[in-house]
Parts: sequence; structure tokens; C-alpha cells
Amino acid sequence: MTDMAHHWLPERHLGIAATLSHADELIGQVGDLLFAYQTQDHGVVGLREVPAGSFSRTVVERVAPFPRKVPLLVADALVAMRAALEHALFAEVEFLDGAPLDEKAARLVDMPASDTYEKFEQWKRKNLRDRPPSLRDGSELVRRIDRLQPFHRQINPPMHPLARLVLHTNHAKHRTPAITAVRLAAMYQDDQVPRSVRDLPPRPEEPLRVGDVIAETLRGTRVPVTLFPTIGINRPGTDQWPVLMQELDEISHWVRTQAVPRLLTGAEPPEPGLPTRYEIAVGHQDERRAMSTGSTTSAADRHNRRLVAASARRDLVDLIGQMTGSPSDQQIAAWLTQLTDEEVLDRASRLKATHTHDPRVLLHNVEVLERLRDEALGFGRDE
Repeated sequence: MTDMAHHWLPERHLGIAATLSHADELIGQVGDLLFAYQTQDHGVVGLREVPAGSFSRTVVERVAPFPRKVPLLVADALVAMRAALEHALFAEVEFLDGAPLDEKAARLVDMPASDTYEKFEQWKRKNLRDRPPSLRDGSELVRRIDRLQPFHRQINPPMHPLARLVLHTNHAKHRTPAITAVRLAAMYQDDQVPRSVRDLPPRPEEPLRVGDVIAETLRGTRVPVTLFPTIGINRPGTDQWPVLMQELDEISHWVRTQAVPRLLTGAEPPEPGLPTRYEIAVGHQDERRAMSTGSTTSAADRHNRRLVAASARRDLVDLIGQMTGSPSDQQIAAWLTQLTDEEVLDRASRLKATHTHDPRVLLHNVEVLERLRDEALGFGRDE
């Protein structure tokens, strides 16, 4: 029954789900811009070889200009996430106190982000005379707020999602939009293909700039490398540049699955949880039904799958094209283009990785590639 969907979410808080859906839409727009940027024909990064004595240095010659709209959308998404928390808190205070807040009390309603117990105690003692009753020490709502504070993270409280959210939004509101830049997430020599990008040693979290030296080899030695450029976001006041979409996803996931449910219920996050996104561009007679049919896949997850599928399409064109009797690369690419990302990933998953030249694995892959070749040939005949 629809009246039981998200039963833990009171009517007064239905707008919070819409705010979080809006935040996911904004992150989705960020993902769309990043996908176009990261898959552009000429690549994100250009390199050149520079002689240096008996060595040759691989130097960054070009970094593609970055869309200015990205940091603006990032700031909007972060502000929307923080607004969801603040709006939930304000509505809960008015409900618990049973009346609209006067101007003085309203100014004291804010979600603290205390990285020490002492700072949280100071927040509780702030303006006691004008403080709403539900925000005074000992109240149930203050207990819920306490449970969400960064100081409960024993190791590195500034890495708590609430601490990061407040850090980013304060900077965006008072100084500049989010600062983003291209960084090199990983690289490897083509003759040393890893099982996974995660197996590669981490590279420094810093922007990639023209003139940077990313490799050095003996002169006359040609060493093809594969680069994994990504987009980082600067954590204000630090030299940290985490992956942008990962930072947004971690914060939004915490706000949606932990902060809002715990703030409203004071208990473990209930089921079903809030959707990442549902249709908010039209009105609904039954908001809960609309929420129950929303997506549970975040914009960041959709973006990652889209990038993986784009990479799989390129790899499959190369692999299928090497098979005897294959159609042209253009026809293979056309066949793969009309497949959905899920269909491409399904076909790519049929291939087994091998680093030991196991004959059984090689034979399996040949058989899979032959079937894929036949699919591409069939697509050409259908045309």
C-alpha cells in the first residue's frame, strides 16, 4: 500500500526527499559534463618527449580546458545536500516545540559539525536564553545531532562526511565555487598491465599541469603507457585533491542514508531508504508512490558505469577487429554504439582476464570473440 511507503518519513519532511533528488540531478549534470570532457576525441592530456642527457622525459604538453560550469554545479549540489539537513532540522524543531520559531530562535537553528567534544559542548551552551527548547542540552533532538558529529570518528575527524560537507559549502558560499582540476589517478606501462587499476601504486593527489614530468626513460627506449586522468576537487585549506565524483557520492550517500534518517527517527536507518532520485519536475497526487518508484542508483554510480562502458566499447572494437573475418572497425563501433551500456558491459564481462596465458582461458576468449564478431556481422546485414 502506498500509504505505508517510507512510513518513517513524516509529511512535514517529504520535501527533504525532493531536495536530495535535486542534489542527485545536479551531480548527474556534473557527470554528463565530465563524461563529455573525459571522452573527447583528442584526449584530456597531451604528452611530448623531451631529451635530458641520456634520458627522455615524458612531459605534459597540454591539458584540455575544463568547463567552468562543473565547479558551479558541484557547489550547487553540495549546498543542496546541506540544505536538506538544515531544513530537516528546522522543521523538526518547530514540530517538537509546537509553534513557529521567532526570529531570534530561528537564527540559532543550525547543524553543527564539531570535530571535538569540547566544540560540541560549546555549541550546546550557545545563546541558552533564546535557544528553542528542543535544541537544549538533554533533549532527544540534541542526542540525535550528537550522534552525527564528526568527533565520533576516532581517526581523522575532518574526513567525516559532515565535516567535509560543511568545509566545501562554507568555502563555496563565502569565497569561490568548488576548485576542480585534472589529476592523474594512475598510469602503467602497456607491457605491465595490472589485474586492476586498484593494484597500481597511488599517485600524488595534485593537479596535473603543463610542464609536469610524469615519466623518465633511457633515450631510444620506447615505453608505451596508459594514463588514467581523472577530475579532482580540492578540500579547502588542504593539499588534498580527492576524485570529484567520489567525494560527491560519499557525502550524498551519508546525508541520504544516515544523516537524514537518523536525525528524523533517532534510530538505525529504516527501510525502505530514500531514493537517490525520483521525478520532481511534475506534481504528484501521491508523493510517496512517486518516491517508491524512484531510482536507487546514484548519479556517481551511473557515471562510473558509463565511463567503464565507453572504455569497453573501445577495447572491444580493437579485440573483435583482430579476429579473422571481422567487419570493419567502423561497423563494429556502430554495432556497439546501438547497444546500451549494460549490454556492452555484459558482453565485455564474458571475456576472462589472463596474465598467465592459460590455454583454457585463451580458448574461451577466442570463442567469445568469435560470437561477438558474428553479432557485429549480423548487425551489418540487418542494416
